[in-house]
Amino acid sequence: MSTDERIERAREVYRQAVYGGDTSALADAQLGLDALEADTALARGMILHARFQNAEDPAEDPDELPLFERSLALYQALGDPRGEGEALFWIGCLHQYVRRDDETAVPYLERSLDLAARAGDKPTWSEALRHLGISAHRAGRLDEARERLEESSRLRREVGALPGVASNMIGLAYIAAAQDRRADAVATLDEAHAIAGAHGAHAIVRHIEEARTRI
Repeated sequence: MSTDERIERAREVYRQAVYGGDTSALADAQLGLDALEADTALARGMILHARFQNAEDPAEDPDELPLFERSLALYQALGDPRGEGEALFWIGCLHQYVRRDDETAVPYLERSLDLAARAGDKPTWSEALRHLGISAHRAGRLDEARERLEESSRLRREVGALPGVASNMIGLAYIAAAQDRRADAVATLDEAHAIAGAHGAHAIVRHIEEARTRI
């Protein structure tokens, strides 16, 4: 049911209850609105996260984490493991990317990975793998990091998220360089550049060029 349909459904149920005395659908309408609120809170948090990523002088928005936590609570109450997995990912991502706190982030990312894999939610599954790979890379576990990013890329290819594949390849290039596989690192960045350029992923292209200067 679309957003507009859920709201109109609630309005109709209200009219049935107030004018007709039929309250049988109130609980169902409430669940629909809870699902809508969960989706909206998650989306609002994502917008704040995107603003952080693109700010010249980024600072955490105090509303971001509460939005993700609200969506998580609602998805849990609704018994929606797919939504729960996505909300868990974003909480983990905030702790890792915004707060640079892998110790707090990893348990959220691992729970997200488990729920997304069981739900067959490949986009969230791939995101959780990517960020667990980043954590492994930071900790110096290069083989694990490479495995995580390669699996994330496989899932992203399956769903057609090719700019995301290019983004993962930057991490894989850094890992290759750290493992003294510089030729592999350069080739990986070349392929990533071709993918990102073909899909208009200009921010990814900038990250690739930055990686070239560091590898």
